[in-house]
Amino acid sequence: MSQPIAGTLAETYLRKRGITILHDTASLRFHPRCYYRPDEHSPTETWPALIAAVTDLSGHLTGAHRTWLDPGDFTEATLGKAPIDTPRRAMGDLLGHAVRFGVAGDVMAAGEGIETMLSLRCVLPTMPMAAALSAAHLAAILFPDRLRRLYIARDNDPAGDGAMATLLDRADAAGIEAIVLSPRLGDFNEDLRLRGIDALRAVSRARIAPQDVARFMELAE
Repeated sequence: MSQPIAGTLAETYLRKRGITILHDTASLRFHPRCYYRPDEHSPTETWPALIAAVTDLSGHLTGAHRTWLDPGDFTEATLGKAPIDTPRRAMGDLLGHAVRFGVAGDVMAAGEGIETMLSLRCVLPTMPMAAALSAAHLAAILFPDRLRRLYIARDNDPAGDGAMATLLDRADAAGIEAIVLSPRLGDFNEDLRLRGIDALRAVSRARIAPQDVARFMELAE
């Protein structure tokens, strides 16, 4: 029942969050009237929603993530999410899996939120990326067999620190080089919205391996 995001409220929502690079986003869909139930005792509501497919390393669907959207307003307080108690919910088999942008090979980046990873893609548009949807799931994300270098796009909070530490240990044990990408603010979408794309590009370029700058980074003219 969902549809591609082009021309929908979902695309508008992402663009208002500063995300303008939206290629290879087939994992994202839009549902104009997605069911939402606050709890088992409340009536079912309908809100427009950004729907994200959670897949395993083979591309098989294992779950779905929903971000309910406000059809009428975008404020710094809500950032376009619907005015409901839990505007984000995931369902299905999530552990180890992710919402994916591009197909991972020898290099990939992984982080928590969909908007976080889409923000990073604005300056690394051809790097495969995965959004694990939470710190706990990021810590447990499965590595592709061909992976040799992992960029960890951490959130700047204690949960993000914990996921980063676990991933560094797991990558080391698997013989994978792990490089941490840290935002200046809370996460990379905050950096993009509040500091701008040039600042995000500069922060990312300072941490990316030199060979990956030429391979993946969109450089300023």
